[in-house]
Amino acid sequence: MSPTDLTQTPAHELLALYRSGQASPVDVTQAVLQRIERINPQINAFCLVDDKAALASARASEARWQAHRQQGTPVGALEGVPASIKDLILTRGWPTLRGSRTIDPQQPWEVDAPATARLREAGAVLLGKTTTPEFGCKGETNSPATGITRNPWNLNHTPGGSSGGTAAAVAAGLGPLSVGTDGAGSVRIPAAFCGNVGLKPSFGRVPAYPLSPFGSVAHLGPHTMSVRDAALMMNVLKQADARDWTSLPPDASDYTVGLEDGIRGLRIAYSPTLGYANNVHPEIAAAVNAAVGQLQALGAHVEQLDPGFEDPLEITTGLWFLGAHTVWHGLSAAQQAVADPDFRAEAELGAQLTALQVQQLNQRRGVLGSHMRQFMQRYDLLVTPSVSIPAFEARPAGTVPMDPASMLGWTPFSYPFNLTQQPAITVPCGLTQAGLPMGLQIVGPMFGDALVLRAARAYESVQPVMRPQL
Repeated sequence: MSPTDLTQTPAHELLALYRSGQASPVDVTQAVLQRIERINPQINAFCLVDDKAALASARASEARWQAHRQQGTPVGALEGVPASIKDLILTRGWPTLRGSRTIDPQQPWEVDAPATARLREAGAVLLGKTTTPEFGCKGETNSPATGITRNPWNLNHTPGGSSGGTAAAVAAGLGPLSVGTDGAGSVRIPAAFCGNVGLKPSFGRVPAYPLSPFGSVAHLGPHTMSVRDAALMMNVLKQADARDWTSLPPDASDYTVGLEDGIRGLRIAYSPTLGYANNVHPEIAAAVNAAVGQLQALGAHVEQLDPGFEDPLEITTGLWFLGAHTVWHGLSAAQQAVADPDFRAEAELGAQLTALQVQQLNQRRGVLGSHMRQFMQRYDLLVTPSVSIPAFEARPAGTVPMDPASMLGWTPFSYPFNLTQQPAITVPCGLTQAGLPMGLQIVGPMFGDALVLRAARAYESVQPVMRPQL
């Protein structure tokens, strides 16, 4: 296979090539690193690349594959597959600057977060850190520290955020696997904007350390080239880690088992607007409606109805701004002076909340969560658009005045399910006439991660993922 072909190959196919000896981790890693060198200056997906460490890891993986083929010795679940880590997630030996100039890179970096540790243990080849807005604070990826990250489908447009670097890297063939954080849709928004697969698991399914200052709306999840890759990655990421006291009990299941079982007979609720979204782009509405038709053709029983809750934007942004204020309060005056103006504005809004208002937001969140637990007793899955608009133009930090509507009003389908903590996945469902990706969101019941993956794989089987030409 040519170097370009290798960079466009999903993880599960790379593993098959390694197993047969038709490709090696070193060849793949070299191809990806060469592509990063060529393309990253255009899209700014990576804020750190460590060629030396990646190649050393690839050589070690190649040796393990050779021993496996000759002697049957075990290999890791992601042995030799290139992967990247969002720059909010601690990584031993590399600075985790969180897209911020407020953090000193010259300090010991000796701890792997659970996700990073599990990827290392599984044999993944870690390439570097992907860009994020400061502290992951918004749904687009720009910051005074790392600049503007761009969408591989159209460099004038944003890849979304806050996992924009993660999404841009996967879409551009700069490694088939990446792990990101999803605070209010920030894995699924970039996945939709960049034409990738992005999964927000049930809260606590992927352990986190340290916990996010934005609280229990923040999830960790895989960002991949394919649904099978997401299932493989979840098998690794969901392993227990005692450092996260909010994590779920261990789950010994294999998410690739039953992945191809289809959706015949499943009860699916289809909500084009969730009852309140009034700005859905007509091409997205049409594409999602067509996708629902394909789900019906695959044997699912689909009923169009809204789940019956009001727009929880105020709950999401209130809790988010409170988290921003918490981080801001811990910064010195000198650090505050170099912070992203968008983050400053969020912190100022968070400072206005009273203790009573915060408690009321949490109570309203509890009502929403209970409502959706009951709703999902009647349906196996809920399907919506992923984002109401295609990717908008990339812009510098501080361009738009910060308020709830400008922050998240254009993505009304994602943040409700961070509040309810349900698993939700984005899969591509076509391109607009302008050539920008559109996404279909599949939401499952709490702890129904495997079912969400299975449904996404069923849809992917009739709507293959496309890659941008770069």
